[in-house]
Amino acid sequence: MNDDRTGRIAVIFVSIRNDANPIGYGRAAAAMDALAAQQPGYRGVDSAREAGGDSAREACGMGITISYWADDAAAIAWRDHPEHTAIRDHGRSLWYDSYSVNVSRIERAYDWTRP
Repeated sequence: MNDDRTGRIAVIFVSIRNDANPIGYGRAAAAMDALAAQQPGYRGVDSAREAGGDSAREACGMGITISYWADDAAAIAWRDHPEHTAIRDHGRSLWYDSYSVNVSRIERAYDWTRP
């Protein structure tokens, strides 16, 4: 936080994960985070996942990841990146029960931190 994101593109990824191969998912997610950070126009990411129940489904449930991009072209280039495309296809076949993607331009941005 503490970064004015006004004017940037936000790609909002809301997913419902199942309990298939959590170790593989974790590795793929870390790899995609690292790869995204290397892309031109990348401006950061925020992510959260609801707490799971028992240990087998610990990483399951709804998650939200918002990646920030300098402009539409950078966000589209990330969407179309071959490694990202391959992992997205793998996620559809294995890790996700559903997801949605919303892309928007940030018109206002502000934050607050407890003193």
